[in-house]
Amino acid sequence: MREVRLRFSKTGRLKYISHLDINRAMARALKRAEIPLWYTEGFNPHPYMSFSLPLSLGVESLCESVDLRIVGEISNKEIKNRLNKVLPEDLKIIDVYDDFRDNSEIAYSDYVYKFEFKDNDLALEKIKKVLSSDEILALKKGKKGRKRIMKETNIKSFIDKYSISVRGDVIVLNIRLLAGVEKNLNPSLLFDTIIRLIDMDFEWKSISRISLLDKDYKEFK
Repeated sequence: MREVRLRFSKTGRLKYISHLDINRAMARALKRAEIPLWYTEGFNPHPYMSFSLPLSLGVESLCESVDLRIVGEISNKEIKNRLNKVLPEDLKIIDVYDDFRDNSEIAYSDYVYKFEFKDNDLALEKIKKVLSSDEILALKKGKKGRKRIMKETNIKSFIDKYSISVRGDVIVLNIRLLAGVEKNLNPSLLFDTIIRLIDMDFEWKSISRISLLDKDYKEFK
């Protein structure tokens, strides 16, 4: 038995399906591709699969990964080719490899946000003001006794660095967020917070995760 890591992209329409659905889609694809997997023991055996960092609904990614245990004689290249033949169009295996690091070493995620407003120049200045503030207050669901309430949380410390500019018809924000086990900022929460604070309606948006990094800013693989 050996462990391999599958690096895959989730784009297009598949950004709207949940992490649980991705799990199910991958399991079905592995079965259709006849990949020789190690199964858990017990009353309800299932293939061992360990995903690196669950992705928020509505967010695309070029750097997702899942770890598998292989029991048969099959090359990494063959695993990649077989799976890409049976996976949906917007879910593709980029690489398959044996030598990989523990998921606990993930510390940061790089994202690209794209916004479009009726007045991009005005929106740009407002977004810059929000991001440069000492305090960026997000609204998160919480509890007070038995009541569900919205709590204000300062998410400024979850932002490592960023750059923002208008490119053509859209505002492009490149931003690095904390993504470790102890501190992790949901990219959708950041988007919702920005829109609420600038108080402007957006025409279109997209969010893409483009890389995962360790604490030393080296690419996580």
